[in-house]
Amino acid sequence: MATAGEELRLITWGGYAPDEVVAQFEEETGIDVKVTLSNNEDMISKLRATGGAGFDLAQPSQDRIVGVQRQFNIYQPIDLSRLDTSLIQPSMLNATNESTALNGAVYGVPAVWGTSGLIVHQDVADTVTDYTDLCDSAVAGDVSYRLKRPTLIGFAFALGQDPFAAYGDPEQYQSILTQVEDALIDCKANVKTYWTGGDQLLALLRTGEVKAAMAWDAGGWKLNAENPEIRFVAPESGALGWIDTFALPRRSENLDAAYQWINFVMRPDIAAKITNQSGNFTASVGADEYVEASLRDAYRQSFDEAALNNIKWYPPVPPGLEAMEGQVLDRVQAAN
Repeated sequence: MATAGEELRLITWGGYAPDEVVAQFEEETGIDVKVTLSNNEDMISKLRATGGAGFDLAQPSQDRIVGVQRQFNIYQPIDLSRLDTSLIQPSMLNATNESTALNGAVYGVPAVWGTSGLIVHQDVADTVTDYTDLCDSAVAGDVSYRLKRPTLIGFAFALGQDPFAAYGDPEQYQSILTQVEDALIDCKANVKTYWTGGDQLLALLRTGEVKAAMAWDAGGWKLNAENPEIRFVAPESGALGWIDTFALPRRSENLDAAYQWINFVMRPDIAAKITNQSGNFTASVGADEYVEASLRDAYRQSFDEAALNNIKWYPPVPPGLEAMEGQVLDRVQAAN
């Protein structure tokens, strides 16, 4: 039972701590919740400035923990025995166990996730089932994607490579990038436009100017609610996934409340409220049962168990790789 005046100080993203969820937690536990909205850079800055003080629970992305911890020592290991891990999707728990491991300890557990994959119109759904199918002559002029690193990574997987496995070998990674560069240059004739903003892409898909795109899942589900002939598809080679985690600041003053919050929001009925608010699904097992019907149905159409287990989760990016990728993207942009 909480003592009078007990508080949980949570630093998190917009939509991850809805008012109704906070109110229910406070009612059930007697713990007051103070929410600070933030993003990766701001979380790191605030916790770095205080040496890991000022907050009891944070929600950085899984690829922004190990490097930051090595450099600034702002987090503390998570005691998995204090969590009800049966509430958490095993593939996502394994992903964060691997990507946030340091010196034999785990520094993050999965909270909210999302992916990029394909948004396709029903007319071309049989043609476009993987990233490289965007280059099929049957969809020439009907395609859009960004000239950003997710496109490089997606094309690499669709070409039969594993770019994440090559992160530790710059020479091998460059070899993969060269294959992807050639494919993207060959694909230029198919591209209606390289989208740069989400609203722009959604407009292109709504009007039918574009019938197939590489994009994020929540955008596809939003369009599906407007037009059932448009849907988000997990590519055959695997959707590319990000996970925002729970992490414990090094000088957290209320670990008990932090663990209680994690177990509370991983309950499927509570997790569904976060999904309804944010549009992103959580790592909670079975939460889709409680999600608003239209979003639940679109999600299930995109992700069966095999597609969920085939998600390629982004690991931390080693120094130097993004510079290599930037050079490739510049050359693709400049190619005739």
